[in-house]
Parts: sequence; C-alpha cells; structure tokens
Amino acid sequence: MNTHVRPARTVAPGRIIRRELEARGWTQKDLATIMDRPEQTISQLVNARKRVTPETALQLAAAFGTSADFWLNLETNYQIHKAQQTHDASEIERRSRLYNLAPVAELLRRGWIAAQDTLDSLEEAVCEFLDIADPTQTPHLAVNFHQSEAYTPETAGQIAWVKRVENLAGLQTVGDFDRSRVDAAVPALLALATEAEAIEQIPERLQSLGIHFLIVPHMPNTYLDGATFMLNDHPVIALTLRYDRIDNFWFVLMHELAHIAAGHQGLYLDDLDREAEEQVEIEANRLAQQWLIDNAALEQFIADTAPYFSHEKITSFAASQHRHPGIIVGQLQHNEVIPYSHSRSFLVKVSPYLEAWTDRAARPDV
Repeated sequence: MNTHVRPARTVAPGRIIRRELEARGWTQKDLATIMDRPEQTISQLVNARKRVTPETALQLAAAFGTSADFWLNLETNYQIHKAQQTHDASEIERRSRLYNLAPVAELLRRGWIAAQDTLDSLEEAVCEFLDIADPTQTPHLAVNFHQSEAYTPETAGQIAWVKRVENLAGLQTVGDFDRSRVDAAVPALLALATEAEAIEQIPERLQSLGIHFLIVPHMPNTYLDGATFMLNDHPVIALTLRYDRIDNFWFVLMHELAHIAAGHQGLYLDDLDREAEEQVEIEANRLAQQWLIDNAALEQFIADTAPYFSHEKITSFAASQHRHPGIIVGQLQHNEVIPYSHSRSFLVKVSPYLEAWTDRAARPDV
C-alpha cells in the first residue's frame, strides 16, 4: 500500500495503521514485534488513545516503508481537527483584531478606557475611544495621519495618543487664534526661558494666543516628543516629556510653535531624535533653533571656551543670552561639543511645573 500520499480528509493515524496491517495480513502483535514495542502501545495507537511521537513516527516509517513526516503530519492534522470540534476561535480572532487596532493593555493601564467584563463591552469601549463604529474600521483623526505606510504597533500607539490629545484638548477653552500673533509672541515666551519655575506660565500664555496646550505622557513604541495640529480652527500643541529635561522641553515647544507660525498644514508627530528629512521639519528645526539660541554668539562662545566648559562659564554665557544654563548645555551636547555626561546637573526636570497640564490618567502613580 502506498501511504506516501496524504489522505484527502483528516483521519486518525490509528486508522491508517489498521489499513496497513490489513493490507499486509499482519496483526497488532506482529507490528509490536517488528517495532519492538509492547502490544498495548500498538493497540493504543490504533485506537487513537496514544499520540504518534517523533520516535514512533520513525519506527512506523521503517515498518511500512513511508516517511516519518507522513505520520507526524497525520497526528498533527488529527489533533487540530479534534481541537476545532470543541474550540471556537472567533473570540480569539476578535481579540487579536482589537489588540492590533489599539494598544488595549496600555489604554486600560492608563485609564483611558475602563476595565470591561466581556469582550463585547471591551470592543465597545475601544471603538468609542477611537471614535469608530466597529473594530473593522480604521480610526480617523481630526487631520490626516500620514506617519506610517502600514498600520503597525507604533502606528496604533501614535493614533491612540493623538486621540487622547484630541479628547482632552476639546475640553479646554482658549482665546481667539490669529497666526500673525504667534511669531510676535515668541520673544515674550522666551523671556520665561531663564528660570525653570517660569515654565508654569507658558500654558496660559499659549491659551491666550488661542493655542491648546497639554502634556500626554509618552506611550511605549511611539517615539514621540510632541505634536501639533488644528482642532476646530485652533492649533493644539501636545508634548510627551519623553525626555523630562529643560533643554528638550524648550526645543520641542519651539519646534511645534514653528510649525504653527510657518503655517504648516496637517498633523505633525515629532520624534526629534530622528534626522529631519521633510522640508517642513527642516524648516521647523531651523526656526526653533533661530528663536532659542543666537547661533553666532554660541559659535563664538564655543571658539573662546573649548575645550574646557566649566559650570561658571556656561552659567555666565547662559545669563548673557537670557537662557537657563540647561538650554545651553543641551545645545553643546547636541552639537557634540561636550559629552552627554557633562554638566547634567543643569538639565533639570520640567514636569513638576506642568502638573496641572498633564494627563493624570496616564500617570497612575500621581
């Protein structure tokens, strides 16, 4: 009997063993003798009470002139077939679709959706958060999302983060927005860049310009520092404080303001660790740098001071520029003038000054 051909339908390996025995006129005892196995083992195989292991597959292959893969495939297909009779995979597929759609565990951990007792209610909660009718739909944002060509875990996390920003920004009341006022307001904002404590004043200053401002902490696998987009004819600036340092805060803030001042249209999700490639990002970086630091003065300071940048010299130069020393240190580190381990005491945290503007639901420890 040629058993190299796979059966057309799923059958237990024992049935094929029985057919092979009948074709050869063998008994189960004969096969037990040939394989040097107990007769009880052969009986269990024939009656599907014992599974075909790799060792048994090799022995059956030698006894019947087949391949070991033939018997292992028979056993695997038979076990899958049996499992399908008693298991409904539809709920697993639904959960898989839901977890591909959004970082569900993170939404639950942050309290952005409430814990649910059933899969139906969990689907409903996720769909309500993403503002979609059912999990087969792709979430849509206030503006087009163009960061990723494929819907990846990074994309799902970014969309969930932006949806949270949209939801919270929609609760804020801001003044009238006039883009022409933004560039003119930058010097007054930067006057607050001398002391870390002055950062507390920035959110209300931005809101008086008609700009929403909030902090939604960084989500895993999203690599975001900040974002800006329009919501109901008002700009939104959202920061993650992924790097909770005064230098990073000021550069990210100026970068997002630059998008607004330059009239860039759309949604900008900014990972400022990446080298800017799009022209709008290059322009926003250039404008932020121009606002934040007098490049000519910085270059002269570097030329006069290198290679020894003492705390006293950094502090003195920062005072001459009306900037916090941490902003100067950040620039020196970014330009690779000093190592990242140098003068880190100047890189103070800013989160304590922005507690009132931070999404507390994303920080269960607060």
